[in-house]
Order: sequence, then C-alpha cells, then structure tokens
Amino acid sequence: MDPATTTNPVLGVLIFALGGLAGAVFYLPFKRVKNWAWESYWLVYALFGLLIVPLALAFSTAPNLVAVLKQSPSSILVYCCLCGAMWGVGGLTWGLMIRYLGVGLGLAIGCGLCSATGTLLPPIIKPLFQKLVGAGDQSAALWDQIRTGVSALYGTPSTNMTLVGVLLSLVGIVLVGMAGMSKENELPDEAKKKAVAEYNFKKGILVAMFSGIMSAGMSFGLQGGSEIQKLAQSVTPITSATWAGMPVLVVVLFGGFLVNFLWCLFLNLKNKTTSDYVKANTPLLGNLVFAGLAGAIWCSQFICFKTGEPAMGKTAYVGWAVLMASAILFSAVLGLILGEWKGTSSRTRSFLALGLVLLISSAVVAGYSGSLDQNKAPPVPAAEKST
Repeated sequence: MDPATTTNPVLGVLIFALGGLAGAVFYLPFKRVKNWAWESYWLVYALFGLLIVPLALAFSTAPNLVAVLKQSPSSILVYCCLCGAMWGVGGLTWGLMIRYLGVGLGLAIGCGLCSATGTLLPPIIKPLFQKLVGAGDQSAALWDQIRTGVSALYGTPSTNMTLVGVLLSLVGIVLVGMAGMSKENELPDEAKKKAVAEYNFKKGILVAMFSGIMSAGMSFGLQGGSEIQKLAQSVTPITSATWAGMPVLVVVLFGGFLVNFLWCLFLNLKNKTTSDYVKANTPLLGNLVFAGLAGAIWCSQFICFKTGEPAMGKTAYVGWAVLMASAILFSAVLGLILGEWKGTSSRTRSFLALGLVLLISSAVVAGYSGSLDQNKAPPVPAAEKST
C-alpha cells in the first residue's frame, strides 16, 4: 500500500495530542496510593507501564513479534534498549520534579527540554552509536551519515513548515517556563506550598533539567528502531502499519524497566520497605490498582506516539515535539484546575496564556505541514509531455 494514500496528518496530530494528555495526567492515580514508600509504588508502576501493558498490547497487535525480535540486528536492539535505559534514569527523577515544582511548571520545563533534544538530536545520536558498535553503513563517513539524517529535517515545504512548528513549540515552552519563574518571585512560600506541598524551585529546576534531557532517550530509541519496524511489516504474519511500532516500543521500554525495577528494588532493600507489599494496615489491592493504572496511562502516551507516526508520513519526526507540547498544554490546564497558579499576577498569567496559545499553534502547524507535500501536483511523465 502506498503510504501517501494512507497519511492523514490531522489524525496523526490528534493521536499525538491524546498521548500528551496521558502524559499530563498519569501521575494523578499516585495520589490515591496510601502508606507506601515512593520506591514501592514506583516499582508497581514500572512493572505495569514498562513491561506488562506494552507486552500484552504487542502480542495482541503484532502477530510476528517474536520472529521480528529474533531477526532484528543485535546492534539496533542494543541501541533501542540503551536509549530506554537512558530514559529510565531520567524517568526516575520525573516524579521528583513534579514533587518540587508541581504538575504545571514541572512538566513544562521537563517536557520542554525533552522536546528539543528528542526532536532534533536523533539523526546525530544514531549514526554515532552505529559507528561505535561497528553497525550500519561503515563505508560512509560519519559526517556524511549525520548530514544525511539532518538534511531530512528540512528542504521541502512540509519539513520546513514542520521546523516552524517545532520553533513555535519551543517558544511556547519558554514562555510557560517564564510564567513559572514569575510565579516563583510573586508568591510567598506558604501560598506555593499550599498547592505543591514540597515546592522548591532551586531543587526542582536542577532535577527538571537532568530529567528532561535524559528522558529524551525515549525519543532516540523509538525513532531509532526503523529497521525493527520494517521487519514487522515484512515478516509473516505481517503486522499492520498502524501497529508496526509496537515491537520497537517493547524493546525501548524494556531498557527503561530494567533501570526502574533495579533501582526501586535497591531502595526497597536499603530503606527496608519490602514489607510495603504485605502490610496489614494498607489497602494493598487499591495501591496495586492505582499504581498499575498510573503505569498503564503513562505507557499510553508512547503507544499514541508510535501509532500516530504512520499518519504523518515523511514528517513523522515532528510527533515528539507535538507529544511534549500537548503534555505541557494539558499539564498547565491541570495545574490551573489544581490551583497551582492561584494568586499570580496578570503578567504571569499572560506569559502562561501566550505560551499555551503557541503550543496549540505548533500542533496546528504540524498537522498542516504534513499535507503540504501531498498537495503538490505530481510531475508529468516525459512521454505525456511529448503528446
């Protein structure tokens, strides 16, 4: 099937936006977990969100999952798994970032850095890794491989407009961050901690910077598994284009699972909190359900990312920026609902409003950009010209 006949950029952007919504609200079920240490409910979250849910979905949508993973180049499997582990290190501090900055500001800064690095750096990161492990096209110079990847980001009406959308997204993220810093200067500690109990801007900004950059590893891995995705559509029984990204997702999330699981288990042993899972005075079933639900919701954002890519055609790489921008947009709205911006000045709220408008605009531009090259008239064959 010709990909040009199946692309639908507007649908792709809507799917990415739905993923952004999942990324903004996944933390809410944790508020219902009682009498468990952080490492206990985060371990359950990781078990469901990074292992059980993606595996269950992959087995139900990709009938050739096992065969694809067996035939995939080992260097690509290692690359995707390591990128997932990189995300895992950043993801461990994601909850800490929200604890110190709140949902609205924390996700704005973290997702902003994640958006920039995850959208623009994959064409550079993958060739570097392949050169390091001796995979890929070894006959071509490293710079030529990087230049080829980067050149795919611009040069046509759709890719050029896509970059405009990414720029709008980044400016919107900066404005939301400025609103957060303005809020920091305006509100007394009592007011800030009323909405965010452990509010600490200095600690939060350091955690957000680390977490945002490291979390871009998820984008590196999901966009770097194209060989696995091609196998999913060629090895019988063939997986449909919509779900062809599920084998990639499984590999990347497995890398993240290993990091999260081992760290939480270490903390369980270190802090002597392994008894959390059998405490008599704890709502064990409720804690398992809500922590697992948080993991399932979190995983949904990347399921949306991979299922939305086919609809975007050649501009699929913009999906990461749209996903992050949507997460910031919905998290800011959630922050407003939770009262995190209550008592701020009109100047601060103006920064926030303008930033949100630009984030929405970036998503609209991304959807429009994907249709530009499709609308170009195809070249007339020479044989027809002569007639």
